[in-house]
Amino acid sequence: MICAWKELLSILPVWLAQDLDNHSPDTLQELRLRLGMPPQLIHKLNAQWLSRNISSADLNFCINTASRYSPWTAQTAAQGYITAPGGHRIGLCGCSVVRDGNMHGIQSIRSLCIRVARDFPGIAQQYSLKTGSILIIGPPGSGKTTLLRDLVRQTSQRETVAVVDERCELFPDSFFSGCKSLDVLSGCPKTIGIDILLRTMGPETIAVDEITAPEDCAALLKAGWCGVRLMATAHAGNLSDLQSRGLYKPLLSEKLFDHILVIGRDKTIREERMIP
Repeated sequence: MICAWKELLSILPVWLAQDLDNHSPDTLQELRLRLGMPPQLIHKLNAQWLSRNISSADLNFCINTASRYSPWTAQTAAQGYITAPGGHRIGLCGCSVVRDGNMHGIQSIRSLCIRVARDFPGIAQQYSLKTGSILIIGPPGSGKTTLLRDLVRQTSQRETVAVVDERCELFPDSFFSGCKSLDVLSGCPKTIGIDILLRTMGPETIAVDEITAPEDCAALLKAGWCGVRLMATAHAGNLSDLQSRGLYKPLLSEKLFDHILVIGRDKTIREERMIP
């Protein structure tokens, strides 16, 4: 297991970083910071609170420190999150700025949810030998990105894989180890990035994280029709849930994916085959 622990500590106020460093990174899944409340540490089996309350200065320090490294911060903050160094995702809550029905940002931040990014080399080895396209589904926080990352890593040992890492979470610098034939386009929307990779990098496989919009589906279908193998993730609790959501119907009706890997909340993985 690899965790960009130093990168996580670097975005926290000194007092919080020192306190948090006394806790094992092996079990910490999320760090929740709420204005006027003590930090909440979410572990695999329990939760705990530290003693000192979070101030506005603490929240601002986290946001400013995390965002200075990324040129895409303004764009992603409008979607309610920031990607910090090491691939840690920071969810934002506060007073939203909405114009013409679209969210343009969040001000007066009151809560942060920092999801601890981890890498588990080798967990996808048994799935990487499969032929055809693979879709990974599961509920939020189940480990879809982690499984996809290692699936890409294992596959890159045998063929050229290109990744559109829109949120800069799939392959931060600390998680490139063992990736042999891998090309990553970071901070680019999937709809644009998939087309760029098709035209310029000649990949055998294209991988993306989190299919969330009809435009994502259209771009994947275009790539699939070009004969490229695909790997992707999507939010769905199970195969029935996936099939019932209108967003994914074009992908399923076109039989774009040959294998569905379903991750449960208990981190178990089972396979559903889409083509007889």
